[in-house]
Amino acid sequence: MKADTRSFYEAAVERTVAHITNALDEALDLAALARAAALSPFHFHRVFRGMVGETPLEMHRRLRLERAAKQLLESRAAVTTIAFDAGYETHEAFTRSFHQAYGTSPSAFREGSADSGPGCARPRQFQLTARSGVHFGEPTKTTPSFEGESTMDITIETMPSLRVAAVHHIGPYQRISEAFQRLGAAVGPSGLLELPKPMMLAIYYDDPETTPAEQLQSDAGITVPEGLPLPDGLVERQLPAGRYAKTTHVGPYTHLADSWSRFMGEWLPKSGHRVGDGSSFEVYRNTPENAAPSELRTDLYLPIA
Repeated sequence: MKADTRSFYEAAVERTVAHITNALDEALDLAALARAAALSPFHFHRVFRGMVGETPLEMHRRLRLERAAKQLLESRAAVTTIAFDAGYETHEAFTRSFHQAYGTSPSAFREGSADSGPGCARPRQFQLTARSGVHFGEPTKTTPSFEGESTMDITIETMPSLRVAAVHHIGPYQRISEAFQRLGAAVGPSGLLELPKPMMLAIYYDDPETTPAEQLQSDAGITVPEGLPLPDGLVERQLPAGRYAKTTHVGPYTHLADSWSRFMGEWLPKSGHRVGDGSSFEVYRNTPENAAPSELRTDLYLPIA
């Protein structure tokens, strides 16, 4: 079962890598790639990034830059022409990206190729470091190198349904704190925080790779008993009962995305499980008000089919 499931995810990722490497001049349709992998865009993005080490868009941009660098070394095409071929609208934007990746300007990179004479130990390199081992100009290398064994502590739990009183947030996920501030203002006077074992949590609905930041949707919420009236301004959400994989992130909230990436990209493909219906969510076991950033504990829940 585990081998079959890992093969399922590896095959989906390999098909995507093959599509990217063979269609560099096409704009990526990430929603279509996710459908082909039988995953939601949200989960597909995390699985791909966790297994390969970069998102599909990052791989696409890197391979275009590698192709551009190879063209600089092997042709006399104008830098502006190469920039347009790499998908950049201006020479300046291409130069900024190229310098960030290669540490020099495109023109200086091209001029340096003259130093790669017969006496050099190796030709000038245009490939950029990539954990996957996938590079432009190597058509036989379309199978990425996957991450090694995960050391994450994962448990499978059967969760009851959760009724959540929430503030809906539309906008960048890193600004969900604004929704939590509104949540606190609403539940403080209501006494909901005094109920036995309320859980503060966040529910995320959209893939930040495919959805503009200003359109991302999420909820900041607190669990409440059934039948209890909700304070004004809050909406009711239901997280369904079922089996969830859980891991605990210890540390600053700014590193949560990396934990999700490992969870989805390293553990999930090896686990023998597949993503189930429902939403992934985070439960905050403490807060910056009572714990240092390095001691913050956040449980990550993934629905399992």
